[in-house]
Amino acid sequence: MVAQYFAMQSQPSGGMGWGLLPLVAIFAIFYFLLIMPQQRRQKKWQAMVSALKAGDKVTTSGGLRGTIIALKEDAVHLRVPPDNLRVEVARSAVVSVTPAEEAAKS
Repeated sequence: MVAQYFAMQSQPSGGMGWGLLPLVAIFAIFYFLLIMPQQRRQKKWQAMVSALKAGDKVTTSGGLRGTIIALKEDAVHLRVPPDNLRVEVARSAVVSVTPAEEAAKS
């Protein structure tokens, strides 16, 4: 009787493929809901940062709003109102560029 029990336990039941299916499904869900949108956001931000030019109005992650007056490889120089201060900020700190239409209004 004990030998029959161990013999039944050692035989593959064919459930190995079905056991991995939930793990694969969870990974696919995480990929499509978390990883892929983050990669798209990162590519969009990198394109925006690489397209910066003098005269663009930008907002930094620290909340500074200013106009780009000079560009370096890893930094930008901003003119910040009201006293027209010149501030050097890392390119990675630039969060958004104000569209030209909005910049003309203000």
